[in-house]
Amino acid sequence: MDILTGLQYNIRGLWFGVKSGKLLFWGLVRLVVVLLITIVLASLIFVYHQEILELIWTKPQSPWSVWLWHILSWLVSLFLFGMSVVFAYLISQILFSVIIMDHMSRITEFKVTGSVKEPEKISVWKQFAFLMRQEIPRGIVPVLLSILLMILGWFVLLGPVMVFLSSGIAIIFLAWDNTDLVPARRLVPFKNRFRLLLKTILFHLGFGLPFLIPGLNILFLSFSPVGATLYFLEKQDAS
Repeated sequence: MDILTGLQYNIRGLWFGVKSGKLLFWGLVRLVVVLLITIVLASLIFVYHQEILELIWTKPQSPWSVWLWHILSWLVSLFLFGMSVVFAYLISQILFSVIIMDHMSRITEFKVTGSVKEPEKISVWKQFAFLMRQEIPRGIVPVLLSILLMILGWFVLLGPVMVFLSSGIAIIFLAWDNTDLVPARRLVPFKNRFRLLLKTILFHLGFGLPFLIPGLNILFLSFSPVGATLYFLEKQDAS
């Protein structure tokens, strides 16, 4: 049930954001930024697609095996496109999207509760520095490690298993990157926030499932702060 609840909150957040003028604007800004970076990365990936495929499996000479090779080629293409979206997301986070995420979370909290709870007002630059310090342990490092784990899996003949495992880890931390916005803004200690993640792993897995859908994942990533904020206000604040 927790997985379904997470999935529902992500979809609900997208719908909530589309209906709000401010959230729609900032969500589209994130969408355009991630989309542009994705196009650049995907173009680079597909330029070297043949070389990448050759590293995984050299094209066989047997006509009976060629069709398997072509199927693998399409699967690798889809996988690489998905990875380009993830990398585009991380790059945009480092540049400025983390500020937009927090702003979207604040707008959502204000719409739901009428106010935004935070210990103190800080300048934009201090806010950016604070958000980036949070972003490194909760988003950037875990996602990069999961990708590295996936790549290493192919060298120890555990490729398919590691793809599923590392993809699950990546989307859990991408989901937490959003659900952690409110408690981080309220200066809840990191260990308490991480403990909360461990208690709600299945929820975060469900919340992150749309991030695995090629193409649509960019849309869901752009509006994910909305659903994550709704979840924290309704589930965690209430408890």
